Amino acid sequence: MTADAPKYRPLERFWPYADLPEQVTDEELAAIEPDLYEALFGKTDRPFSITLVFPQLETPGFDHALDIARRSNEFRDMGSGVPLRYRARFLSSEAAQLHELFLLVGNVDATQVLIDDRPVPFARNLWLPLVWFLLFR
Repeated sequence: MTADAPKYRPLERFWPYADLPEQVTDEELAAIEPDLYEALFGKTDRPFSITLVFPQLETPGFDHALDIARRSNEFRDMGSGVPLRYRARFLSSEAAQLHELFLLVGNVDATQVLIDDRPVPFARNLWLPLVWFLLFR
């Protein structure tokens, strides 16, 4: 036994287990991989989206990049320390913000481009230039 006070008070009947919630939280549901989500809950009617996943960068415009990412349709930061990644989802109506963010973080190889939350071939070289055509509308 340690002299430190416990961080939680478990229920006596389940000692030494913590009292964990039985329902999945919204954060856990958001982090589920899209194919698993579809298998568990059925197909969703979400609009087409492009997601940029990028690491912490030591560039002068990175604070501005985070501001743009936070204004996206959905923004999350995942992890901490070196494996920290920022995830920003954009709809087709937000092509200008996506383009501005990609100009700031897209030159790094660690930046991922996801189409409807999935890595697809040529996402960076084919899909993004097609979305840039929406800038001229």
